[in-house]
Amino acid sequence: MGSSVSKAALEVTTDELVEPDSKHLADITHYVNTSNMGVKRLAEVLFEKSKNSSWVVVFKALITVHHVMVHGNERFIRYLASRSSLFTLHNFLDNSVIEGYAMSIFIRRYSRYLNEKSLAYRLISYDVTKTKRGLDGFMRNMNTKDLLNTLPVIQTQFDALLGFNANANELTNCIIRAAFMLLFKDSLRLFAVYNEGILNLLDKFFHMTKRQCNESLDIYIRFLAGTTKLEQILKTAEQVGIDQNNIPYLTQAPNSLLEALRQHLASLDEKNEIFPPYSLQHSLIQSISKNSLMKASSRQNLFSGHKPVKARQRHGAILENSLDDSLASLVESTRALIN
Repeated sequence: MGSSVSKAALEVTTDELVEPDSKHLADITHYVNTSNMGVKRLAEVLFEKSKNSSWVVVFKALITVHHVMVHGNERFIRYLASRSSLFTLHNFLDNSVIEGYAMSIFIRRYSRYLNEKSLAYRLISYDVTKTKRGLDGFMRNMNTKDLLNTLPVIQTQFDALLGFNANANELTNCIIRAAFMLLFKDSLRLFAVYNEGILNLLDKFFHMTKRQCNESLDIYIRFLAGTTKLEQILKTAEQVGIDQNNIPYLTQAPNSLLEALRQHLASLDEKNEIFPPYSLQHSLIQSISKNSLMKASSRQNLFSGHKPVKARQRHGAILENSLDDSLASLVESTRALIN
């Protein structure tokens, strides 16, 4: 098993300017999913490949790691998270070819995201993108303390993903496009979980202490900034030819919601840290949360063009069915406010 996975890893990380072979990636995933024996050996081969001087080899090694993180058994990312360090590519530069300069920038950014994805697993002991979502999902039912500990970890990972920051004109070859596709899919999965945590946070906001409200407001403001940056990824996805039906249409929350949270925080004092639960703002937030949850199952108006979402087919499919309700929560809650 160890030699088989090593061979597949070597074959998928050649210096040929071609996209990592799907068959080899499938073989690697199969080895990891069926035996513990392949995990450590695979990681060692890919780490060694990431030290190569060729941007092609290094980029392919990172793509392979990312692919197995997403599609492989959890023991692979658990092994990565157990290491004291992962990729040290912050100074990587391939100046042997002209394209190497531009690709080196994206390799540095990509490796940072994979490092953060691994670190997030170490900090919270699970991959949030693979947790249950929906009304009875993991983030929707998390208590306040755990939310305030978990959401900053998700935010850091999400910010690292957004930091890849490639526009359509920079996706100049099949290798960087393969990396972008993995990041695009991750952005939707991660944002779906992130959004559910924020909805839970808003629902609990008026029952928090002043310190917790301060932390929550900072988290929410950072969430709004991340949502704005996510729009660039969605725009790039559309420009490179991804079907618009697979690209969510996001609406920013209006300023009135942020202002309501700020007013509530300003109303707190040391003697009365919990704001009266029947305040106007509290009623507003509770109404938004309830309405968004009731509408979360609606598949109308979620995507650009306001068309109903059809069943996803494997060919050309980007968005998983299970993401629809999660993404709908943010869209419908913000529209509830506007309307």
